[in-house]
Amino acid sequence: MTFGSLRLRLLLAGAASTLVALALAAYGLTILFERHVERRLTAELVVHLNQITAQLEPSTNTPGEITLAAQPADPRFEVPLSGLYWQIIHEQKGTVLRSRSLWDSELALPPEPDVDDVIHQHRIAGPADTELYLLQRRVELPARMGGGTARIAVAWDAAETTKAVRRFAADLTPLLTIIGALLLAAAWVQVSIGLRPLSDIRSRLAAVRSGKNRRLGADFPDEVRPLAQEIDELIDARDAELQRARARAGDLAHGLRTPLQVLQAEIERLAKDGHATVALNLSTVTRTMQRTVERELARVRLASPQRDSEASIAAAVEQVVRVVQRTPDGERMDWIVDVPPDLAAAIDHDDLSEALGNLIENAARHARHTVTISGYRNGPAVTLKVADDGPGIPEDNLAEALRRGGRLDERGSGAGLGLAIVTDIVESWSGTLSLDNANPGLAATLTLKASSRP
Repeated sequence: MTFGSLRLRLLLAGAASTLVALALAAYGLTILFERHVERRLTAELVVHLNQITAQLEPSTNTPGEITLAAQPADPRFEVPLSGLYWQIIHEQKGTVLRSRSLWDSELALPPEPDVDDVIHQHRIAGPADTELYLLQRRVELPARMGGGTARIAVAWDAAETTKAVRRFAADLTPLLTIIGALLLAAAWVQVSIGLRPLSDIRSRLAAVRSGKNRRLGADFPDEVRPLAQEIDELIDARDAELQRARARAGDLAHGLRTPLQVLQAEIERLAKDGHATVALNLSTVTRTMQRTVERELARVRLASPQRDSEASIAAAVEQVVRVVQRTPDGERMDWIVDVPPDLAAAIDHDDLSEALGNLIENAARHARHTVTISGYRNGPAVTLKVADDGPGIPEDNLAEALRRGGRLDERGSGAGLGLAIVTDIVESWSGTLSLDNANPGLAATLTLKASSRP
């Protein structure tokens, strides 16, 4: 797939949006987890802070000082640099009580201006260049403890929270990777299903072009159906225009052929009366006119044949032979026709008649006594042979006979387009025309697709 592919563009857009969504989800989940950890940590530190506050009592050894009746239960307070610390500052006496976990360090507790017994949160520097998350309250001591105020603080190493968040992110990454892969697979399926109607249109257009179908039809999704309808309407309009063009071509043929035949007869009369030069000049002009007219008529007729057409071989042969038998060449011939009545080919009836007319007229013109027409089905093809018992054509000139405008016999009034037009007709219907010397005579063989209709 290239970047011009709609499928690739949709997949890239889906992949980009998926990656952005997963990145935002990872960031959001990490933030939520961090806040959850902080809330849990805050709740735990509040419990420790309340326990320490409840254990305050006057010192029995030093009057006016305070001490803890019992150490906090959490063993981490006893482990040096464990990350969990507590500290009490008696603001009037200046004495400091602290947990064993602080070892020989002392926390620089932030000042608290008010005695409100409210827990305040801070982030401060801790031992060994660590950052601590600290909860602190400032309380007023009762008279039995010497009076005054004290700041009581509990702190936790913030790096532990960061480590917990990183471990959560590490555990989250494989899950998000799997989700991303599933979303990309779902996007592939979605794009494939979404673009399938376009593939159907392409295949149906190919079927219309090959003649298997006449139209695309309307069984498409709502979003694609208008496109299919527009294409069908375009095909209908084009077919109607082609039919009108073919009709005009037929009218033009009937309107021009008779005057040209009369003119050719007058040219022959002039030649017989001794005006050979004038007759030759007029014959050249007339032949040019015939060639031009027949070429343009053939182009219009073969512009776009109806691919679902069907023609009866026997009916077309009978029609053409009946006409040719009335000509001077046809009257003197013996006609042998061997075509099954049910033999049919995938070709327009008028096109078949045009091709057969040229072949049978040529055969009648050059035959000595007999013209033989035979046809049979050969698998998916139909073979039709028109043979005469005339002199034939030299092998070296067979290709020249099929060339447009090629004339091996200068007798008669033809424009030299007959066999070339036959070739154009059969090739437009995916058929072939071949010429072979039959000894005696010449055999012209048409091969066409057999009709697919029962």
